[in-house]
Amino acid sequence: MQTGKSVLTAFVAVLLGISLVPLPSTAQTGKKVVFLAASKDHGVPGRHEYEKDLRVLAYCLEHASNLKGITTKVFVGRAPAFDELKDADLIVVEGDGDRSAREVNPLFPPTPPDKAPYSPETMAFLENVDGLMKKGTGLVFLHYSLEIANETARADLLEWLGGYYASQPGVRNNPVDQWTMTLKNENHPILRGVKPWNYKEEVFTKFTFAEGVTPLVVATPEAAGFGPRDVAWAFQRKDGGRGFGFGGPDMHVNLALEDHRRLLLNGLVWAAGMDVPAGGVVSSVPDDLMK
Repeated sequence: MQTGKSVLTAFVAVLLGISLVPLPSTAQTGKKVVFLAASKDHGVPGRHEYEKDLRVLAYCLEHASNLKGITTKVFVGRAPAFDELKDADLIVVEGDGDRSAREVNPLFPPTPPDKAPYSPETMAFLENVDGLMKKGTGLVFLHYSLEIANETARADLLEWLGGYYASQPGVRNNPVDQWTMTLKNENHPILRGVKPWNYKEEVFTKFTFAEGVTPLVVATPEAAGFGPRDVAWAFQRKDGGRGFGFGGPDMHVNLALEDHRRLLLNGLVWAAGMDVPAGGVVSSVPDDLMK
């Protein structure tokens, strides 16, 4: 039996047109992150360690003290069957570009010769991925995987991620250098708790961006002959999904740097459609994952 107070509350609610149906919980639970890593096919030990990098990030997401409800799965090599992706809240890609059949971009196959179109099987797969993007699945691309030559793939990344890297013959826009990383649009959630840092790294720069991209990190090399460039960004898609791109990491050891790692983890959390915690994601990495 309703009390007088509850009856009055219900009456006022009816007058104001307010629903008394309980709102769904806003707890950030049940997020699934799928990591797509290329197998290591070139580079000295400690560089282009795609699988090792992504396993560090997966561990940190699942064990961060101020996150909960995230599950991860890591695939190595070319993209798995679409069924492994269809329930992902976020897809994270780190691997090679798409220029050579000897290398692996986990999402896009090698560019066909003479600018021939993708195979029907590839187009069907990418159309399925496009469907995920339109439903709000997040996307993150890191480092060399951003170097895309195929025009279809470039158009897809502009729409899904907000940017890609196009190499220029005779011009090196990804030098190994000592880099100063400063912040831009510092009120963006991805930059919560992130401070500027300096490190030795190979960083991809000079991206092609879509309209609406929010630059986050500006990289300035010490020795290379060019000035500051935007190397990390956030992209809020019109369909509600989110993209995050970053021109690093290359050197696996740099994931031990807290501000660098926090940028990446914050970017993953934001792209997955979650709220980035105040102060950023708190994480630590076991020594065995840094070997």
